[in-house]
Amino acid sequence: MDCIFCKIIEGSIPSKKVFENDRVLAFQDIQPAAPVHILIIPKKHIPTMNDIGSEDLELVGELFAVARQIAKEQGIDEAGYRLINNVNSDGGQVVYHLHIHLLGGNKLGPLLAV
Repeated sequence: MDCIFCKIIEGSIPSKKVFENDRVLAFQDIQPAAPVHILIIPKKHIPTMNDIGSEDLELVGELFAVARQIAKEQGIDEAGYRLINNVNSDGGQVVYHLHIHLLGGNKLGPLLAV
């Protein structure tokens, strides 16, 4: 498999880990779009949101629970933060491994710049 996130999970590509358990990994984005920009991924390879099965629903809920926990640890939970999941090419997805961007640390601009 040639998935960069799977390689990060296995440890063959280094990352600045923020959180890890047996099902979820979170690490700092290498091209941050905000002062806090963390990627939260399942360790199970799921290409896109469209590929989530009924057996993955608990795992997806865990991704959001981890995002909430990290936001609190980063001190951005009260001021606010944004969670983004891009799906497929028109949605801006670049890495085809399900992931959530956690962004915060300052006032975020409009969701879309057209």
